[in-house]
Amino acid sequence: MRNRVRFLFFLFILIMPYSASAILSMELTRGIAGAIPIAVVPFAAGEDVPQHVADIIATDLQNSGRFKVYGQQSLSSLKARLSIGETSTVGFPSEVGAVSNDYFRRLGTDNVVIGKVVPLLNDRYQITFQLLDIFRGTGKKSVTLGRSYTVSAHELRSIAHHISDLIYQKLTGIKGVFSTKLAYIVIRTEPDGRMRYILEVTDQDGYNPRPLLDSPEPIMSPAWSPNGRQLAYVSFEDRRASIYVQDVITGMRHLLSKFPGINGAPAWSPDGQKLALVLSKSGAPNIYVMDVASSRLTQLTHDFYINTEPAWSPNGKSLLFTSNRSGGPQIYQINLATGSISRLSYDGDYNARASYTRDGNHVVMIHRVSGIYYIGILDLDTGTMRVLNKSIGDSSSPSIAPNGSMILYDTVYRGRNILAMVSADGNVQLVLPAREGEAQDPAWSPFLS
Repeated sequence: MRNRVRFLFFLFILIMPYSASAILSMELTRGIAGAIPIAVVPFAAGEDVPQHVADIIATDLQNSGRFKVYGQQSLSSLKARLSIGETSTVGFPSEVGAVSNDYFRRLGTDNVVIGKVVPLLNDRYQITFQLLDIFRGTGKKSVTLGRSYTVSAHELRSIAHHISDLIYQKLTGIKGVFSTKLAYIVIRTEPDGRMRYILEVTDQDGYNPRPLLDSPEPIMSPAWSPNGRQLAYVSFEDRRASIYVQDVITGMRHLLSKFPGINGAPAWSPDGQKLALVLSKSGAPNIYVMDVASSRLTQLTHDFYINTEPAWSPNGKSLLFTSNRSGGPQIYQINLATGSISRLSYDGDYNARASYTRDGNHVVMIHRVSGIYYIGILDLDTGTMRVLNKSIGDSSSPSIAPNGSMILYDTVYRGRNILAMVSADGNVQLVLPAREGEAQDPAWSPFLS
């Protein structure tokens, strides 16, 4: 595996604004068989009115891997094949009464999204959408979901993601994550050969990238606070590892830990009041918990093994961590009430960087098989380990989506270090190559609304 001892970040916030275009290019490489068919009709809009809302919704649903989406291109193709007797607007209706059951039955979908973008004063827009269920053979249809919003021009993309979330939840029963954010590190090589490390935050689909920190020294291990307002990370800007906490909106930050030796792997407690971290101030790397408000430290492990990569349980009563106390890297759990430590991983000679799933019943981790590092998931009830991403090579830094449906990680793909996603059942895979440089150490935000 790429030898990574990751501890992280901040020199200055870039003054030049980034483009709203995607810094990450999301590409679905595998979706599920029997995906839910859905038509997303281009939203009705006048001249000089943004018309990309429906495109964003269609792309969101398609890239989830859970939907077979019929967007503008497939709708136009069918429309061209229809008989001359069909009206020119049958393929792109914006009113329930104009939706042709027969037209969408030819597509093979009962689910249809229609909508409008209406301009208002002061560069504001009213966005209206409806999700229809077409009942086959009855000629009837029903509105199963509908909303209307008034937003500014710069909020159009975010409201499109919000609509995608609502549709995803309505049809799958799972809360959508299209309105969440990703944090990660971009590594770029300057013309003079020097490296630059940039901590970026983007929308879940890679759009609207915003640099929080740009440094000639390594930045690593970003970790979101439970309210999504702060990132903890490690920075080597003074040529030594230090842990900082930074406000994502204002850019304000403060130094949290700068003890001699290792300061690394920060992890927020579920209530946001504590950080687990790794310190070597007493010799070997050990796990500590710091109260964020008072900076008071509590040491959890007291030995000379390598103890690192802490992660909280959803109920805050225990921590996972990686340790070599059995000879090689394996996953252990410490009970915070009793201090007792138990080993969780036994399958394979290398398991690391573990996190609980949201239900607390599984643990996602790096799992080595035949010398290759994959994303594995351990069922805590049965002790069974499954590899989720066998089609992609060496992988690292798994981060679980707030709805538990997907795991974000970094991997080597076509000779570059990129971000990728795999579903918790292994059936959906995406890659997200950065347009410039290489990406690593991703962290998926919590729900933000």
